[in-house]
Amino acid sequence: MPDVLAEVRQGWIKEQGAAFLSAIHTAIVETLHTPEHDKVLRLVEHPPTHFAIPASAGERYTHIEITMFAGRTPATKRSLYKAIVRHLGPFGVPASDIKVILIEVPPESVGMRGGVAASDLDIGYEITV
Repeated sequence: MPDVLAEVRQGWIKEQGAAFLSAIHTAIVETLHTPEHDKVLRLVEHPPTHFAIPASAGERYTHIEITMFAGRTPATKRSLYKAIVRHLGPFGVPASDIKVILIEVPPESVGMRGGVAASDLDIGYEITV
């Protein structure tokens, strides 16, 4: 876990999609201390007519939803937001144009590794950071 959905307007990211997702993943590994190999990241590029953004935002507005196990402290979440902004800076995304929404789920609400509840597994890392 965590699962990431990043949404942007089509046209500006071009061939940088994999690197863009990697930057978000690096921020997650850095702050949530998840294993490097534990990743599910999706990038959706919407036609501008299908992705309305705030009037104050630019064309590189980035909307990120991260579904993860509940248990991280508010300080850890704040560090995650800052790390994502820092890692997306090289892509020309202004800090004010990044919105991160955390969706926290209890481990018993996730089935994985053959349909077993995550709460019944050793997932390999601590979620209370």
